Parts: sequence; structure tokens; C-alpha cells
Amino acid sequence: MYLTEIILNIQIFGTDLFNKDFYELLFRMIFNLLIVSYIVRYLYFNSTKNKDYLFTYLMISLTVFLLCFLLENVKLQLGFALGLFAIFGIIRYRTDPIPIKEMTYLFIVIGISIMNALANKKISYFELLFANLSILTLTYVLERIWLLKRESRKNITYEKIELIVPEKRKELIADLVNRTGLDINRVEIRRIDFLNDTAQIRIFYFENEIP
Repeated sequence: MYLTEIILNIQIFGTDLFNKDFYELLFRMIFNLLIVSYIVRYLYFNSTKNKDYLFTYLMISLTVFLLCFLLENVKLQLGFALGLFAIFGIIRYRTDPIPIKEMTYLFIVIGISIMNALANKKISYFELLFANLSILTLTYVLERIWLLKRESRKNITYEKIELIVPEKRKELIADLVNRTGLDINRVEIRRIDFLNDTAQIRIFYFENEIP
């Protein structure tokens, strides 16, 4: 007990070495990571089978949470939160623009992290838990129950480069359907290699339509 009091009174350059707010930080961070991890790993990943954004979502969630929590005492909480939404809401990776669904999950991850970090003492933990579970439940219902058709994707190296032009899109899809046996919903031309006459194509299809 005496040692604890000594540690609590230690300061470095006028800043406390340790205070009781650390326990709140740890509790909220673990709670936030549990909610976000479930949404990202068991809802998003099971629906899309896309590993590309798992690292991004989890790291953005942790970074935004810590940034908001540690700057909570700055008297710009609402403006700060809206500013983060504005910044991350317009993210476009230069080589790979984020699709709409991935952008929605990014918005969910950021929103949950900000909410868990900036919730003040006027908001009870039950209210905070209810808000988190509301988002989690609605996401679950939309992914697992309501939207029964789950769109999956595959990346393909395609050699009939003459079919990648927009006016031959129907012929391209018909050829891909014939080769893959999948009922393809849409395609994206990812990269074109004129040197080797190939193109990187991403095809989209619904899982429950696989023969």
C-alpha cells in the first residue's frame, strides 16, 4: 500500500508517472478490442473472406481509441471526433480505392472506437454496452440473417486482354462464367500488363449460387 502511494506521487517533468486512470484505459481498450475484433473477424471476414483489411481495421481501431482517450481532456471533443470521421471518411488508398462495403466497416470501426474512448462519466457503462451491442447486433443481422446472399471475390490472371475493354464487358463475363463455373455478378479490372498481354481481374459472385 505504501509503495503504491509512492508510485502515484512520482512525477517526471511535472507529469504523473502513474495514476488510477490507467485502469480505466486498460478496461476500455480491452472492451473496445473485443467488440471490434468480433465485428472484423467473425462478421466481416466470414462474409467476404478478404484478409486485406483485417490488419487495417484493428490497427485503426486501436490507434483512434488511444488517440481519443489520451486527448480526452482537450476541450474539443465533439469537433475532434467529427474531424476524425472527416479524415478517415475520405481515405482512398492510391493503388487500391476502398470498396463501399469495406468503407462502411471502416466507418463502424472508427465510430465504435471514438464512442468507447470519449464516453464521459455522464454515460453509464450499461449505456455504453447497449450502444456497442446495438451496432454489433445490427451488423450481425444484416450480414448473417437479412443479407443471405454473401458476395465473395476471387483474383484471376486473365490472358484474353482484348475482352477487357468496356464495350466487351458482357463477353468477358460470359467467358469467365464458362471457365470458372461461377455465377459472376460483376468484375473489376485491377491491373493490365501489356508487356505479357495479361490482366489482373477481380470477380464477384454470391456464395449460395455456387453449384
